[in-house]
Amino acid sequence: MANLIVRFLALAVVAVLCGACNRSNHADEDAHSCETSLNASTEHEHEGEEKAEAAHSEEIIFTPEQASACKLEMEEVKPADFQQVIKTSGQVLSASDNEVTIVSSINGVIDFSKSVMTEGVGIAAGQLVATVSARKMAEGDPLVKAEAEYEAARLEYERNRGLVADKIISAREFEQSKLQYEKTKTAYEALSGSGSSAGIRIQSPMSGFVKSRLVGQGEYVSVGQPLMVLTKNRRLQLRADVLEKYFNKLKGVHGANFKLAYGDSVFRLSSLNGRLLSFGKTTSENSSFVPVIFEFDNVGDVVPGSFAEVYLLSTLRKNVISVPKASLMESQGIYYVFVNVDKEGYRRQEVKLGQSDGCRVEILAGLNPGDRVVTHGAMQIRLASASAAIPAHSHQH
Repeated sequence: MANLIVRFLALAVVAVLCGACNRSNHADEDAHSCETSLNASTEHEHEGEEKAEAAHSEEIIFTPEQASACKLEMEEVKPADFQQVIKTSGQVLSASDNEVTIVSSINGVIDFSKSVMTEGVGIAAGQLVATVSARKMAEGDPLVKAEAEYEAARLEYERNRGLVADKIISAREFEQSKLQYEKTKTAYEALSGSGSSAGIRIQSPMSGFVKSRLVGQGEYVSVGQPLMVLTKNRRLQLRADVLEKYFNKLKGVHGANFKLAYGDSVFRLSSLNGRLLSFGKTTSENSSFVPVIFEFDNVGDVVPGSFAEVYLLSTLRKNVISVPKASLMESQGIYYVFVNVDKEGYRRQEVKLGQSDGCRVEILAGLNPGDRVVTHGAMQIRLASASAAIPAHSHQH
C-alpha cells in the first residue's frame, strides 16, 4: 500500500513538471512569432520609405526663376485631330511661269555686265546683262551687215516701185523686192535698237534674280543659245517623290509640310497659300516613285533647287494625343518628355512615338489627357537633371 502511494506521488510530480515545460515552450514560440511579425512590419515600413524616397529622387527641381530665365512653356495634353502622314523626300523648284531664259540674238563673244557676274543677285527689268560682239571675227559686225543689207533692199524696193508702175518689171519681181526689203528692215531694227560701240546689248525682260549662268565670260555663243536663267521667286513648286506602294493613298493627300535640308524650320503649305497641282498616275521606266507637285508663295527664305523632307498630309484622324516636336528628348534610342508635377517639380516620362507631320508627333503610349508637358525649355530641364551648372535636388521631407 505504501508503495502505491509513493508511485502516485511520483507520477503527479512528473505531470506538473511536464506542464510547466510545455508552457515555457509555448511562451518561447509566441515570443518568436511576435518578434518575426515586428521584424516584417519594420521591413515593410522601410520598403515603403525607400519607394517614396526613390519616387522623390526621380523628381527634377526647376525653380520658377529658372523657368522664367529660359522662357519655359508647357501644354496640357488633350486628344485632338491629327492627319495621316506620308513621309518622303522632295525638292523645291521654281514655278514655270516665274522663270525666263535669256538667249543670244547674234553670233559672237559674250561679255557679262559686272552686276550679274554672280548667281543670286537681283536684277531689274530692262537692265543690261551682257553684250555680244563679233567685230573682231571673220564674219564681221552683224549690225553693220544688217544695216548694209537693209539700205540695199530699201533702194531696190523704191526703184522697183516706179518700174512696176510703168510696167517695166512684172508684179512678181516687185513683190519679191518688197519682201526682201521688209525682212532686212526687221533684222536691222532688231539689232539697231540694242546696238552699241561694244556690241549688241542684251537686256533683262523682267525683274528677278539670276538663277544660273549657262555660259562663261568671254565664250563664243551662237544665235538662240541660252545665256542665263532669271527667276522671280514669287511662286515656287514643291515636288515630292512618293514610293509607288503609297499610290492608293495619294487620292487623300491635300496638303504638305516640309523642312529644308539647310534649316530647322518647318514650312506649312497651308500658311503659304499653297495648293496641290497634280500627282503622277504612273511611274517612269527608271524610277519606282510617283511625283506629287504643290505650288506656294515664297514668303520665307526658300531657295529654289533645295532638297527637303516632305510630310504629305492625308486623312483626318480624331482623338489623337500629340506633342510638339520640340518637347521630345532622346537618349540611347529612347524618347521621353518632361511632365510638370507641381510648382517646381518635373519628371521624365518615357513615350512611344507614332507618326509625325514635321511639327507635332503622335504619342502612342506614355501620356494621358491632363498631363502638362514642357514644350519649350526641355533641354534646360535635361541639363538641370544632369549638370551641376544648373543644380538639381530632391524634395526634403
